[in-house]
Parts: sequence; structure tokens; C-alpha cells
Amino acid sequence: MNQSNGLYVAGESFFHRMDAAVKLILLLTWTVVTFLFMDLRVFAVMLAGGVTMLLLARVPFRKMALLFWALMVFTVINSIFILLITPRFGMTLTGSDTPIIPLGYDTINAETLFYVLTLSLKYLTLLPITLMFIFTTHPSRFAASLNKLGVPYKLAYAVSIAFRYIPDLTKEFRTILNALQMRGLGISRGDGTLLQRARNLTQAVVPLLQSSLQRIESVSDAMDLRGFGTKPQRTWYMGTVMKGSDKLIALLCVVLLATGVGLKQSLLQGFWYPFG
Repeated sequence: MNQSNGLYVAGESFFHRMDAAVKLILLLTWTVVTFLFMDLRVFAVMLAGGVTMLLLARVPFRKMALLFWALMVFTVINSIFILLITPRFGMTLTGSDTPIIPLGYDTINAETLFYVLTLSLKYLTLLPITLMFIFTTHPSRFAASLNKLGVPYKLAYAVSIAFRYIPDLTKEFRTILNALQMRGLGISRGDGTLLQRARNLTQAVVPLLQSSLQRIESVSDAMDLRGFGTKPQRTWYMGTVMKGSDKLIALLCVVLLATGVGLKQSLLQGFWYPFG
């Protein structure tokens, strides 16, 4: 991966060639439609569609592994907390109570388990389309597309820089951790209790902040020297023009959003529970 291109992974797929503004519209539409529902059937269909798009993008899994496992861990932890803190929450949604797993202080019922499954699938529905957007969108093209949608170019460029320097910050963090370990600071498994390792890990925060501030100052000076921000408008070296296929995808996004709103108002209004 080219560090100057952030998380972008070069490729020749349809989604790599798609206009970044249209990809953003697709991501936003997908997110809105997902949050309209609490229906496992809808999420299953959307997840299948998202996985298909991600596979067509042909992004190597090893490039996405960190973000993928981070969301999976979040989903598991969130599900466990719901089950332990509100083991009967599903009863408020369905009106029925089917005890299954005793906890001592309460009992997890089948309705809550189904609710947690639905909620987890809801989060996972957003994962493929988000990964596809992040790893197939060049930061400079994304900034140009944001500006084309009406976002001020200063803000658009700030977003581009954020995407571009995430890998650099990750690399810097790993370098600092290696330096701390060479000095005998225990961070790896087996170097003490979890609390001790977490306390040792916090010692990397200050050097990382200092390095980040120095990087920000260097970028800011370079932009000032080039006269960034002196004109109300700017041109984009990597700006793109929407093709016919891009306009078709944008139209399909409108159709998807309209279909989602229509289904929400007519058929799929609440939480779907098939066993009630």
C-alpha cells in the first residue's frame, strides 16, 4: 500500500473507477436504509448485496483485516453487554417472554437473543460497503468529489489529509511501541497483567501526540508556502467527470432510498420477530 495514498488500494475494478461522489452517495444511502429498519430479513438481503460488491472490488482481505476484526470485536462486546445488562429487553419489543439462559440475577430470554442477532446483523450490514468505500477511494479523488458536491474545498482537503495520514500514524505508533519494548517496557502478552500492560501502553501516547503535532505543523507550513486558501475556488489535479454508469448508480441509490422509505411506512414498521 502506498503510504501517500492512505488506505486506498489500487485496482481496476468497477468500484475503483466509480466517481468518488457517487460512492459517497451510495454509502450514505446504504447507511440510511439500514438504520430505517429492525428487520433481520432486510439485513440479510442487504448484507448479501454488500458482500457481493466487496468481492467485486477485489480488495485483498489482509488489507482490510484490521478494520474487519475491530468491528467484529465491537459487535461481540456490544452483544455481550446487552445480554448481561438487559437480558429481558426483547420482551419490550415483542410482548412475550421465553426464558432460556439463567444468569442468577435474571434470565436471558429468546426475544433478547433474537434482538441481539438482529442488531449484530445490522452493524455487519454496514461493514462491506464501508470497507469497499474506504479501500477503493483515492483520497485526492474523494476530496475533489466532495468539493463537487458543494463541500468547501478547505474542508474537503482536510478530509483528504485525514485519510492520507492514517497509515503514517499507525506506522509511527508501532515504531514508538518497538522503541519502548527495546527499553524493557512490557507491552506484549506475558509481560505482566492486563492492567500493567495497559498502563505501559499509555506511555506511547505523548510521543505519538508530539510526532503528530510536528507532522501537522510541517504540512501547514507547506500549504501556506503554496498559497493554500488564498482563492475562493481551486482546481483539482485528480478531479473526475461523472460517466453514464456513475449517473445510473446515483439513480439506483435514489430508487433504493425511496423503496426503503416505502417499505418502512407500509410493511416493515417495527421489530420483526417471527416466533411471537
